[in-house]
This record gives sequence, C-alpha cells and structure tokens, in this order.
Amino acid sequence: MKKMIQFANGFRLPTAPTSIEKGANLSSLLDVDAIDCLAHNISQIHPEFPSPAFRKAARKAVVGLGLMNRGIALAGVLRDFLPQRFEDAARVLTDSLGPTLEESSGLGLSSFFYLPHGKFIALYGVDAKFNAGKVPFETAMRAQYEITQRFTAEFSMRPFLIHHTERTLKKLMKWTRDLDPHVRRLCSEGSRPRLPWAERLQMFVKDPTPVLPILEALKDDEDLYVRRSVANHVGDIAKDHPALAMEICRSWLKGASPERHWVIRHAVRHPAKKGHPVALELRQLAARKR
Repeated sequence: MKKMIQFANGFRLPTAPTSIEKGANLSSLLDVDAIDCLAHNISQIHPEFPSPAFRKAARKAVVGLGLMNRGIALAGVLRDFLPQRFEDAARVLTDSLGPTLEESSGLGLSSFFYLPHGKFIALYGVDAKFNAGKVPFETAMRAQYEITQRFTAEFSMRPFLIHHTERTLKKLMKWTRDLDPHVRRLCSEGSRPRLPWAERLQMFVKDPTPVLPILEALKDDEDLYVRRSVANHVGDIAKDHPALAMEICRSWLKGASPERHWVIRHAVRHPAKKGHPVALELRQLAARKR
C-alpha cells in the first residue's frame, strides 16, 4: 500500500493529489489502496466484516471502470458484505467515517474515498426494498448529513429529491441553518438542476421554483464556498429559464452587500458572455455597487 492518511481514531484514507490534473486517471482514486482502507475502516467498528473476501470481490468489481462507476460497483459489493437491512448497514458505514473536514479545502481528492458510501445510500436507501418494507428516509438523511461533512452528498441526494421531493426539500431547508458550511452548501449544490457529473433533476429543469426558498436562505451565507454554489445554481436556472434567473438577481440587488454583488455577477456570467443584455446590465449594476 502507498502512503496513507492515518487518523487518531484509527481510520485511514488513501493519499491523492490535491486537485484534478489535466489528463489524470481519476479512477485511480478508488483503486486497491482505497479498497484496503475501506475494508480496514469498516472492520474497526464491525469486527465480523469479512475483509479478505470483500477485498477480493471489490478488486475484481472495479477492473476497467471509471471513477463514478467504481463508486457504484463498490457500493454493490458493500451490499453483499454489510448487514442486509439498510438501517444496519448505513449505521456501520457512518460509524466508520473519518473526521469531518475542518475547512472547505479539506483533503483534496482523497475525499473521493467516500464516493462509494454516498452511492450506497443513493442506491439502497431511497425505498423500502432493502429495509424490511419501510422507507429508511431519516436514516438515509442522517448518513448523507455525515458524509457531506467529509466529502459531499450532492450526488447521493438526487434520488431522494426525485422520489421524495417535498420531504427532502423540507429537510434541506432546515439544513440551510446548520452550523457546518458543507451541510449548508449541500442544500444548494445537491438540488442544482444541472449539476455536473450527476443525474439531472428534470422536475427542477422544468420548474425551479420549489428550490428558490433554499437559494434565498443562502444568498448571504457567510462562507464563499456556499455562496459560490448559490451563484452556480442560479446559473443553472439561467440555462432553461433566463428571465427567471435575471428576475432573481435583480431582486437581490436591493440592499445587497458586496458579497451578494459577487453572487449576482457570478450567476449571470455565462449569459453575459453570450451578450444577453439583461445579464450585462446586472453585472454592471453589481460591479458599480461594490
């Protein structure tokens, strides 16, 4: 095994670059070292976990796959070796997580180690099939709350927004007041209609209005990490509903702080580059009030 990150609680993470480099093979983020760390961490709190058999099956499952598909494949192998009831399996996974991120920069690409954890929640926690006939919604939400403080739950949140829309939006709205910026960011990023690398939320592509209260609650967030997500979310809306996006940004100009001015300029940057007259006007107005 290559050099690893060893935490005081005994859990491990594989080392990885600090950022995505051009031409890099991202699938290597979930290779043999990640599998070994995964088996080690789970066995720390679940001694009956069959680590050798899991390692063998996991190494075979990821051969030839890209990063996101490796996350899915490893979630499937975890399904075979963790307790069969979802609530029990999710508890094992969340108990085996390393320390939370202290700041937005975190551990660089090492945090992709938690991609299989999120995929497991997304695949097996969204309905009653794997939980004795009961939808384990609260367990799945708690798991994603923990995961997003180490990596992100923006990908795993999508199925819950699709299949349990109102209930999930209510939970995310509550989390907009959370003390952790990673949790607050998830509320905006996880509900983006056109999130890169993720399944599109077609209902919000068609009608983004159900998510607007979340953006309203976060537009003045104290953390740029969160505000950037809000701006990108409005930028997503602008691709399908430019008039609505411009209306949102214009309404945010009133009484705006310099930080909110940045959100507005960032949100309409792509339409402005294409010469959209209202986007150009909004960027000028936001720049003038800096």
